[in-house]
Formats: sequence, structure tokens, C-alpha cells
Amino acid sequence: MDHAADAHRTDLMTITRHVLNEQTKHPESRGDFTILLSHIVLGCKFVCSAVNKAGLAKLIGLAGETNVQGEEQKKLDVLSNEVFINALVSSGRTCILVSEEDEEATFVEPSKRGKYCVVFDPLDGSSNIDCGVSIGTIFGIYLIKDGDEPKLEDVLQPGKNMLAAGYCMYGSSCTFVLSTGGGVNGFTLDPSLGEFILTHPDIKIPKKGKIYSVNEGNAKNWDGPTAKYVEKCKFPTDGSASKSLRYIGSMVADVHRTLLYGGVFLYPADKKSPNGKLRVLYEVFPMSFLMEQAGGQAFTGKQRALDLVPEKIHDRSPIFLGSYDDVEEIKALYAAEEQK
Repeated sequence: MDHAADAHRTDLMTITRHVLNEQTKHPESRGDFTILLSHIVLGCKFVCSAVNKAGLAKLIGLAGETNVQGEEQKKLDVLSNEVFINALVSSGRTCILVSEEDEEATFVEPSKRGKYCVVFDPLDGSSNIDCGVSIGTIFGIYLIKDGDEPKLEDVLQPGKNMLAAGYCMYGSSCTFVLSTGGGVNGFTLDPSLGEFILTHPDIKIPKKGKIYSVNEGNAKNWDGPTAKYVEKCKFPTDGSASKSLRYIGSMVADVHRTLLYGGVFLYPADKKSPNGKLRVLYEVFPMSFLMEQAGGQAFTGKQRALDLVPEKIHDRSPIFLGSYDDVEEIKALYAAEEQK
């Protein structure tokens, strides 16, 4: 990428322009989806600004409450959650919101109701705020099934029914990665313009990667196939080079690296967390959606991740996602285990 030339480009593809271009491909579109996305983007800009000055604004530290997952809530978590709830409700295009921070789903009042359900984790990896590690927002969008009154079942759909998914990463730069079902595009916030500019068009994950990403501290509790796969990454028996281990502990950052460089990100089930640790609706589904759209795969240890049907809004699942060939290897190990 020629950054010097980019600095002088005058024909910028902003995220708004990109989404409007996509909209023209659907003549029946009324622009509701575009309006909803612009509200999500605004929420991300607000949170990005808050994250950048968190240390100065005394937003770092605990808010004194514990959220539904039993994690102590950071002040920034609470703020981010409020920002997104307000942005999504005020768009007038949503009917049900599911947030990692709220025990119950939020049903939008009838006067502000639309036809979309949004599931989101307002600030993923927030325990990393104090040490400056990248954190982010993850979201997925569903269309409600036909009917007047929105019901919780409208959200408890398999991930393959999602219309769009994405994340915004607040790191050395603010990056917004989005798929509306026709590939994956990455945008970077230009602070001088206050606009997200298309910097990573049509992201494709390499077919095979050289990196594996997992919390090895849980190794003693892993099942056989996970332990075998990680052993194979470190001590390959076919004469190939070992894979490198990279684990940040912030899902958005780990998945972002996996998407760009290839490899595999895994958070398996173990004896301590038999259903895995990551939440299905607003972590596993959006990231799996993006991976598949970029040419990768996502697998739970039993099935394709996007085929899962959640029973409750905060259900958890194991997840293996990344380069197509790498996930294929993991699937083969689980298949072999099944046959024993």
C-alpha cells in the first residue's frame, strides 16, 4: 500500500458512501439498514473517543457493579453500553437489543420500533483497558421474522440468518470491519475527518496460516482433539515449520490478526467450561460470519458455528475459527475422536 499516495487521495470511499453503494444494488431498499449502520458507526466513534481519553477522564476502574456474566463492570463498559443502547433505539430501526452487559433483552418501545434486532458486546476485552491493549465492539444484525409483536425467538436464530456482522477495534488506530453478506471490508477512522475510510477492501483470509492463538494456561483441562492440534502446531510431524503462538486475550484483536494474517483462533471447551467461554450471539456468531465471508471457517467442535441455534441470549459455545485448511485439520481430529 502506497501510504504517501494515499495521503493525497481526494476520492475517499467513506463507510457511509460504501454502504449507500451497496444499497443501490437492492432496488427494493428503503434505506433503513443504512440508517441503522450509521447509528452503529456513530456509537463506535463515541466509544473510540472515550477509550482514547479514558485515563484522563477517570473512566478506568470499576463501576462497583457486576454484570450478568459475573464480571466486574468497568466504568467504560457501562458507558459504552449506554451509548449503543441510545444510538440503536434513537435510530428508530430496531425492535430488540441484546447486550453482553444486560441480563435481559431490551424491547424498544412501539413508537421507535423498526424491523431489526441487534446483538452486541459494547466493549469486548475491557479488562485490558488499563494496560493499553486493543479492545473493541462486536455486533450482529438480524431481521425479525414477520409479525407485529417482536419476540425473544426473533433473536434466538442461527448465525447463518444474520444480515450483517462486524466489529470496531480501538487500538493504535480505530478500525471498523464489516460484512453485509457480500465479502468483508475494513475501514480506518481518519481522526482529522471524523470519517471511516475504506483501507482494507475485500479482505480474504489466507487459506493456511502460520499462527495459532489460544490461552495455553487452560491446557490441562483441554479435550483430546484440542490438545493434539496444539501439539501438532508446536511439533509438526510432517517436517513443516512450527506455528507461532500469538494470544492477546482480547477477542477482537486476536480475530482481527487472524483475519489479516491467517492462522487459527481457538477457545475450546474444557473441564472448567464444558460449554466453552465465548457467548454465541454476540461473539461467536458475528466473528464466524466474518470468517466465512472472508473465505475461512468456524467450527464448534461438533458443527459449523453458524448452524448453532441458541436457546438463551447469553448461551456459550466452544469456537475454532480461521484459515480454511487449519480449521479443516481441527475438524478431522474431532471426526477421528468421534469414531473411537
